Amino acid sequence: MKICALLLGLGLTTGLGPGLGRPASRGQLPPLAASLPQAAQDTTAEKMLAFQRSNGGWPKAVNEVKVDYRHPMSAADLTAARRGASQEDATIDNNATTREITYLAAAFKTTQNPAYRQAAESGIRYLLKMQQPSGGFPQYYPDARFYRAQITYNDNAMVRALQVLQAVADKKADYALVDPNLVAPAQKAVARGVQCILKTQYVQHGRLTAWGAQHDRTTLLPCKARAFELAALSGDESVGITEFLLSLDQPGPEVRRAVAAAVAWFEASKIENTAVQDIADPSQPKGHDRVMVPQPGSTVWARFYDLDTNRPIYVGRDGVKHDRLADIEVERRTGYVYAGTWPAKLLTHDYPRWQQKWGSN
Repeated sequence: MKICALLLGLGLTTGLGPGLGRPASRGQLPPLAASLPQAAQDTTAEKMLAFQRSNGGWPKAVNEVKVDYRHPMSAADLTAARRGASQEDATIDNNATTREITYLAAAFKTTQNPAYRQAAESGIRYLLKMQQPSGGFPQYYPDARFYRAQITYNDNAMVRALQVLQAVADKKADYALVDPNLVAPAQKAVARGVQCILKTQYVQHGRLTAWGAQHDRTTLLPCKARAFELAALSGDESVGITEFLLSLDQPGPEVRRAVAAAVAWFEASKIENTAVQDIADPSQPKGHDRVMVPQPGSTVWARFYDLDTNRPIYVGRDGVKHDRLADIEVERRTGYVYAGTWPAKLLTHDYPRWQQKWGSN
């Protein structure tokens, strides 16, 4: 089975109904399937249709196996996937749902297959339905167990949802072809999402700073997710949020103030003359380790910063804060990204260009 693709770089598969252009026998009406052409099909889009849930969203994994549309699927596989339609495992985590909406909208433009547009529209309605009164988006919906119902900036989940809805609201590119009745709700959802972003920006000792990876859906304060993801400010997720604010047209004073405050926080939170390196270490279970080392001219940021002191924190599976990456277990050091260069492009390129156009306040 070939994987098509607008995103994967291969061709579309198409099919025409049997008997197209062939006259019917005298006195015999042609079967409908023989008299009408079948819609063109995109192999990857067909897989996405099979995994779509009844509520319009998509899972990121089924039976703990990650959904991978590059993997060949037989007709039996597709049938089996469709049996999960009633499952309540739809999510916006790890690009789920937003990637399918984006792909299907593009696939409809290419193939004109109405099933792809309908599926994309159902996905958009799912995003609209999952938005909370605060304007925030949970990681999962309707599954509200554990931290799944909290406002989720983690891995840019909420930002990607807002980007899709912004494209719908603007009738941008492929989204100009979806149901026009979705435009007004999308505009309102984006406006509410922006207000949620502004309200969740953390005030530390009287000063606006950045955002956490998760925020409580009621108090709007940063909150805990997994044991090693404590309530903290994020040097990673805060970048995606700030970039989204930079993308807004005609940003008001509140947005400009939020952007300026976030940029000031990134500047104040630099870990200068430091780099993160993976090194060979035969004494470790995987044969390597990850360390932070002195390196003149190199700057990194921590994934997490303490809400009170703004110091970088490193937390392992025991949930205990540490001051150094070396102090947590090697499994977490090498299996999770605790420091990186995420804000670099924002600070050196994107924000200066935005500031020239809009100013900071």
